[in-house]
Amino acid sequence: MPRADTAAATESRAAMPTWLVLLIATACAVVVANLYYPQPLIGEISASLGLPAQSAGLIVTLTQIGYGVGLLLVVPLGDLCENRTLVTVLLAAETVVLTAAVLVKAPIPFLVTSALIGLAAVAVQVLVPFTSHYAAEHQRGRIIGTVMGGVTIGIMLARPAAGLVASVWSWRAVYVLSAILVVLIAAAIRFTMPARRPEHTAGYGALLASLPRLVRDTPVLRRRALYHACLFGAFSLFWTAVPLLLTSDAFGLSQSGIALFALAGAAGAIASPIAGRMADRNRTRPWTRIAILCVLVALLAAALAPTGSALGLAVLVGAAILLDFGVMTNVVLGQRTIYSLGPQLRARLNGLYMAIFFAGGGVGSAIGGFVYAHDGWTVAALTGAALPVLALGYFLTERHD
Repeated sequence: MPRADTAAATESRAAMPTWLVLLIATACAVVVANLYYPQPLIGEISASLGLPAQSAGLIVTLTQIGYGVGLLLVVPLGDLCENRTLVTVLLAAETVVLTAAVLVKAPIPFLVTSALIGLAAVAVQVLVPFTSHYAAEHQRGRIIGTVMGGVTIGIMLARPAAGLVASVWSWRAVYVLSAILVVLIAAAIRFTMPARRPEHTAGYGALLASLPRLVRDTPVLRRRALYHACLFGAFSLFWTAVPLLLTSDAFGLSQSGIALFALAGAAGAIASPIAGRMADRNRTRPWTRIAILCVLVALLAAALAPTGSALGLAVLVGAAILLDFGVMTNVVLGQRTIYSLGPQLRARLNGLYMAIFFAGGGVGSAIGGFVYAHDGWTVAALTGAALPVLALGYFLTERHD
């Protein structure tokens, strides 16, 4: 039996206890939140550091760029290096750069630190495929769904939590508290997470060289990544433009109101375990259709919401929940599918999958802000609705044997 097959057989027999799944889900929530803490704080941070207002957006942009670079250059190491050590090193690095963010006083060092925070945060994308190695085949989707539920909660709670902490103390306190949480998580992971030594024996250069071939030779990866690039683009467009609408004269919400609105979207986290269970029952195809349609309906409803009224606000809340449900359902279905392609490839497949749809999210954010500024909310939401239409059209070309 080949070494990779031996590893797969060993991993399929190993059982991951529920408490460890929950610990990893918590770790993912704590770490991924670092990508989103700066969003409600960029005004306060830029003023404190003397960063010009027109450059304030670089704080978020460079954090996201660092994460994207990490997906392509660091996450593939999960197929080469012992996973527990790799995660521990990344969490230690995250603690260092979070601490540096507290201490720096000038804009350029802070921007560099922001990029490094994003880079080290890819520890999340080493942890997610790690869980699939210790899950029985019939439970893999459920476990991935639970861990991705932690990711969703971290994303959705990061913005309101950052705003609350900054309002009580300062923006630097957000980074202090995050560094403390990451240290605790790193210690817990180091002493409880089982070791996993991949069977891959090629060097790092060969590992990176294999990435273009994996995209070329793995049609399932391309499909799942492009489906989700469209849906995540719609998600990012919505969450870029809707705060602008809600703080405008049409609704006049405060930052606290925006935080409460964002909390509503966290209800979409229930999608992750549901999607995982559906994938375990071989219902990936029908639930992919459901996920795409949820995103489409959410954006259409948001476009038609009457502005400046309680009804309009209620429609937007419902649209946010439905949107997040669809997006989280689809990402879990995609991960469950690509993780089935082979344990020796999971880290690289996951890095490529995330990088491709993350690029879609970046495009969605850019389009959302631009279209809202020039044409208003309705056109922005309808533009977002075009993305799930593209995903649905591509989905309908999928052969189903």
